Amino acid sequence: MSDEEKKLGVFDKLLPVWIALCIIIGILISQYVPGISEVIDSWQIAGISIPIGVCLFLMMYPAMLNLQASELKKLGKNPKPIILTLFSNWIVAPFVGLGMALLFLGGNQQLILAVILLSSSPCTAMVLVWGWLAKGNQEQNVITTSLNTITIIILYIPVMTLLVSIANITLEKKIPLDPIMLLISLGVFIGLPLLFGVISKKTLVKSKGEDWFHNKYRPVVSTIAIVALLMTLMVLFSLNGQVLIDNPDLLLLITVPLLVGFAIVVGYNIIVTKVLKVKYSQAIITVLIGSSSHFEIAIAVAVTMYGVGSIAALGTTMGLFWEIPVMLSLVYLGRYLGRHGFWKGYQETNSKYK
Repeated sequence: MSDEEKKLGVFDKLLPVWIALCIIIGILISQYVPGISEVIDSWQIAGISIPIGVCLFLMMYPAMLNLQASELKKLGKNPKPIILTLFSNWIVAPFVGLGMALLFLGGNQQLILAVILLSSSPCTAMVLVWGWLAKGNQEQNVITTSLNTITIIILYIPVMTLLVSIANITLEKKIPLDPIMLLISLGVFIGLPLLFGVISKKTLVKSKGEDWFHNKYRPVVSTIAIVALLMTLMVLFSLNGQVLIDNPDLLLLITVPLLVGFAIVVGYNIIVTKVLKVKYSQAIITVLIGSSSHFEIAIAVAVTMYGVGSIAALGTTMGLFWEIPVMLSLVYLGRYLGRHGFWKGYQETNSKYK
């Protein structure tokens, strides 16, 4: 990663503020622009909203540029922290999310699905920045995020289907699952951005060089992705502003299982890396990636299954609302624990960044 990619600018640090503003703007649009929701919702192909589809594609594409197949050859070099991360991403986090959803959300079908979607999707993008800020092992960071990009394609639908099936055992009103729509979501919002990312990266690096690709092209597409994210929020909340005005407790309701579940998963990762004597530079990457979520995928699937103006789609947006402050807090917590000797090797790692 280049220096520009590693730094978190003022705009990025204040992303929760911009997200909150977009939520407010979306709600105001729903109240003062009559008929806007019907117009936006009418732009569909095969049940997928065209505006949201374009925005989500633009959000997903930069993440797929992080895939580095060459790094996967190094998996055998030090597999323990990578195995711990994968176990947390695909076993611990999903089942903790399911447990928290069933515990706190009662029979709220769509909010339960939102938590399941968020807990079943490990992050493949922003964790590269968090890992650098925490002074973690960047080779492990790139390998694990690249591996997550591949495992999402293989495991996302099976894991999500399993969790929904378990939830339906306890729910009076079952969560419907359409296998065709799930496959469409996977193909459109994961497969296409991945294919386009791999092809464009190879082509641009070959024609323009590595330096231009990382220092010129990627910052531009990353900015576009953030704009697309904010546009997605405005559309989502403009379509369901009245629901939120009538039920303001919905976003607070889903926040509780998300934050409690996050605390449990983080605690698990911190303890297991300590017990297994993982050094700081590797432990902090394991904690960060093992506790993350890929909110873009969650939003995409929620929109595909329930529609743009659904409670499920709005519920998944709370994942991204908390992503920046929570992960930044985890960076500082990790560095605090490292300085106080919780993990070995912090001073050695810290000296490399001076």
